[in-house]
Amino acid sequence: SAMTQTITLIEGDGIGPEITAQVVRVLQALQLPLTFDRQTLGQTALEQTGSLIPEATLQSIRKNHIALKAPCTTPVGQGFRSVNVQLRLAFDLYANIRPARSLEGVKTRYENVDLIIFRENTEDLYIGEERKIDEDTIEAIKRITRPASQRIIQAAFEYAAAHQRKKVTCVHKANILKQSDGLFLRIFREIAAQYPQIEATDLIVDNACMQMVMHPEQFDVMVMPNLYGDILSDLSSGLIGGLGLLPGVNRNEEIAIFEAVHGSAPDIAGKNLANPTALLQSACMMLDYLGYGDAAQRIHKALVSVLCDTPVRTRDLGGTATTTAFTDALIARL
Repeated sequence: SAMTQTITLIEGDGIGPEITAQVVRVLQALQLPLTFDRQTLGQTALEQTGSLIPEATLQSIRKNHIALKAPCTTPVGQGFRSVNVQLRLAFDLYANIRPARSLEGVKTRYENVDLIIFRENTEDLYIGEERKIDEDTIEAIKRITRPASQRIIQAAFEYAAAHQRKKVTCVHKANILKQSDGLFLRIFREIAAQYPQIEATDLIVDNACMQMVMHPEQFDVMVMPNLYGDILSDLSSGLIGGLGLLPGVNRNEEIAIFEAVHGSAPDIAGKNLANPTALLQSACMMLDYLGYGDAAQRIHKALVSVLCDTPVRTRDLGGTATTTAFTDALIARL
């Protein structure tokens, strides 16, 4: 029999525990050799342990190398650094990968979006290094380094090669930020030369936004520094029906944390109204990563079948189904 894989399971805050419970039900219905090590993070962890990121949670991720994480709340205005940012830095999870793929049965303005954003996760403006010059002047530091740029760009090309993707697009602002984004773009071109079979293009970020809204189907794999990645991956979720559908992973060569990208939605917490799809799709990415591609396909087919062949929809997709009822319908189709 296959070795049992232990997954660190982080239920998160707000709607986190509800959507996590339903995703676990789906995974259990497939009877895979997976076990869950439940840990806390965020607001709940702070209340229970006095720490936003308990040492036990970090140890569990270190030991299992893999985590499935629901949205966590970082208390606002108390000087706490975002839980997500802290986790990425704690484990040096340099690649933030978010696929946006049209889901049959979810009506949007576009039919055939299938793109995947590789976002650098450890530097650029997003690290929030700022300094006060005087009362009326603040500077923010945008840091771009060769090692960090190389590894995310390499990861994008490796992924494209492994998954028969045709094209990698670099998004930048090197026309203005000639040195920082210029370095990122230069490294992109160096690495692209090692993959002659893959089309390599680059776009200035403002043009990239326009192109994504006008003709998103032209994009395949996209790679970019941290801040543009943050913005464009949310934009890409809007192309496919919203953050309630978008999965993601933060990873390096050793550790992968799969997570729903959306927030903890405290306004609907505890009401059994949340859409579990984003976390479910993140679980599918996790299954792919673990070599259970068939199981991931089965879940995806069941999801599409619920959306195409039934009226069952959670509220965010214009329906009235509860989180549980939506999951029941999906499990019935496995």
